[in-house]
Amino acid sequence: MDSRILTNYIDRIFRFAMGKTFSEDEAEELTQEILMNAITSLGRLREEEKFEPWLWALAANTARNFRRGKSKQRAMFVYDAPLELCEEPFEEDGDEELYALLREKIAGLSKIYREIVIFHYYDGLSVKEISEKLGVPSGTVTWRLSEARNKLKKECGTMLETALRPVTMRIDIYGSGNYGKTQPFPDVYISDALSQNILYHCYESPKGIEELAKLCGVPAYYVEERMENLLDKCAVIQPVKGKYQTDFIIWTDKYGKYCEENARKALMPIMDRLVEALEKLYKRAEAMDFYRAGKSEEELKFLYGVMAFDYLGGKYKWMDYPRIPMNYDGNCWRYLANMESGKYHRTDIGVQCCSNHSDLSVSRPEGACLHIVYSIRGFGWRMMMYDTYINACHDILLTGQAKEPGIAAEIIQEGYVKRNENGELKVLVPVITIEQKKQFDAIVEELFEPLMKEYVAIVEKFIAGYKKLFPKHLEEDAQRMCRGFFVGFYDTVAEYCIEQGKLAKPCSDWICDVLVQWR
Repeated sequence: MDSRILTNYIDRIFRFAMGKTFSEDEAEELTQEILMNAITSLGRLREEEKFEPWLWALAANTARNFRRGKSKQRAMFVYDAPLELCEEPFEEDGDEELYALLREKIAGLSKIYREIVIFHYYDGLSVKEISEKLGVPSGTVTWRLSEARNKLKKECGTMLETALRPVTMRIDIYGSGNYGKTQPFPDVYISDALSQNILYHCYESPKGIEELAKLCGVPAYYVEERMENLLDKCAVIQPVKGKYQTDFIIWTDKYGKYCEENARKALMPIMDRLVEALEKLYKRAEAMDFYRAGKSEEELKFLYGVMAFDYLGGKYKWMDYPRIPMNYDGNCWRYLANMESGKYHRTDIGVQCCSNHSDLSVSRPEGACLHIVYSIRGFGWRMMMYDTYINACHDILLTGQAKEPGIAAEIIQEGYVKRNENGELKVLVPVITIEQKKQFDAIVEELFEPLMKEYVAIVEKFIAGYKKLFPKHLEEDAQRMCRGFFVGFYDTVAEYCIEQGKLAKPCSDWICDVLVQWR
């Protein structure tokens, strides 16, 4: 095989390396080692269809050797070398005996069982990912996981169930900071399997090292080591000496359950009047002359509705948004994790936006635009545009061409623009000018003003109960999340409209976003 194929995997290999190290420097070093080993060994691979399983197996082996060469073993790697762990002496303490027993029994499994247990429960890989790595059918992986778990439970009958059923969550950040291109997002440093389980177990209440070790099914010194990193990366606090608690929100099913049980019930006294106001808004907004990007009337109705609720939230300056403090890296952001099962749906509409105002100059006399992306249930999703992409869309709308061909290629690939058969570029995002936005906002005020006093009271009462679900030390985080309910309740209203035949059911290829000129 041609070694040039590896250039397509450099970014993925680096992300893999970041998940196995604590720093960019170490990740870069590990990436280089993986690439060199792959280049050296690639000539021995005869079957191209086995390239990916071969590459990731090589990466895993290289990472293990890399870590062993370091002066200090990392906690997240403890389960990579079970044969070594089982040689550690048993302690007098009963819990330590249990942990040693578990390590011994994992080490005693045959290689195929042992690898699957490590990959799934401690590296956090899915059945599909394990199947690809090992080159075996998914059904075989599932069966062997079940067999391995039964073997371990039989041998370690007294072990806590939490130790054999680690949790998995997705950790993100919100706030401000230049991440993604020049440096990794902060969550990459706390997303290993052991860290996730520590964070989960100390979310609701503070817990000590020994208690966390027991819940996670690992020796206490591994938790201690991970806790140092979690403290350093502002993921946990120490409310009292010797006790630790997760310092950010982890969404679980209890939040969605509260919304499903209470949101619609709370809105019903004014629901029909809200729907009537929305229907009038749809008709009047449709009569406005703005760039619709070829979107259907039914798709645009959702945009009109969420823009109306978004505007009203700002007009009434409803609920303060607590300032996000500066973190260890000099940026203002907070972690936010999710491990919801999908059984319940939180009343929520995500809002992401970015402006090109930083690039506003004499060279951009057309002014500044804000790209707003709303996440609505049933809709597809795409990332907000950054300033260079917004500028390129401006250029295309004004002249039919992008000034920079490279940027044009990128925004086409990202789906913000398409090239027609005749070669013309077309922006796929609706655009509203300053004057058109003022006209739209005036219509919204006229239609919804009579309902706002009742609406605000309903949302406030709903939130009073919702806030009780959050740990007390996360009051400011909860405030930020609850502030979004003013807009988020449109999700519940839209669901009611769909049931009543007032709105079409969304399609997964619909996107709810808009470019709004604001300067």
